[in-house]
Amino acid sequence: MTEETGKNKKVFFSDWELKRRVAGGKDVRLPDNAIISPLSRDWLEYGTQGENRRSQAVGCGGARTEVALRIKIAEIGRRLYSLGFVPATDGNISVRLADGLVLITPSGLAKGGLTPEDITKTDMEGRLISGKKPSSEYLLHLCFYKRRPDVMAVIHAHPPLATGLASAGMALDKPLTSEMVITLGKVPLAEYATPGTTEVTDSISGLVKEHNAIMLANHGVVTCGRDLETAFHRMETVEQAAKITLVAEHLGGGTLIPPDKVKKLEEIRRRLGPAA
Repeated sequence: MTEETGKNKKVFFSDWELKRRVAGGKDVRLPDNAIISPLSRDWLEYGTQGENRRSQAVGCGGARTEVALRIKIAEIGRRLYSLGFVPATDGNISVRLADGLVLITPSGLAKGGLTPEDITKTDMEGRLISGKKPSSEYLLHLCFYKRRPDVMAVIHAHPPLATGLASAGMALDKPLTSEMVITLGKVPLAEYATPGTTEVTDSISGLVKEHNAIMLANHGVVTCGRDLETAFHRMETVEQAAKITLVAEHLGGGTLIPPDKVKKLEEIRRRLGPAA
């Protein structure tokens, strides 16, 4: 399909045509007069590293392509919303790409209705590469990426029971179940900080290296992982731990796992790795 623009013809390439060419092993280098969607241009330019970066970015070179990650962010947003962890426009989700750029949910959009095209891209300083204005909490996410090379995904949400505990000044640092110790370890409580400001990074900077989940006083929870699924599971586990803690507190505080047994569980967590 073509369009006359003065003396030059503009050639349109649909997303479907680009994917078809890659799937058929054809060259996807485009002529100077080609017109493609902004999202497709991002896929071609930034998808992954290496000689096959262009074809991978269009979805034919492995699970960690930008396309797949945009789809995954939207999926995680729906799952968080269905659990009641991100009501209205609450929460934010991000992934670090192979080239060091970051995909993050935009400001002011409900996580339950995101599409892959909605996702914003920034550099590691929060400067906009493409898409809409990034979440106001981008500094929270970048704090993890800059201090933890093993972390590739970060989720911030407001699970109600865990947020309630954080608002009551309670950390999740008691070994009440083996799952809490192995999956989370101690979940510390960061001091209150004004959302969307450098106060947030200041409040968590001393905790990020040693913890995969952090409670934010009067604010919510942030989790990280080697991928989005791991970060999501940790968010679920934090809320489950909050439920167990509340029941145990109601019944007199609960019986803690003995210290020698805790050491064995901590050894299992160490073998799994910091962001496993």
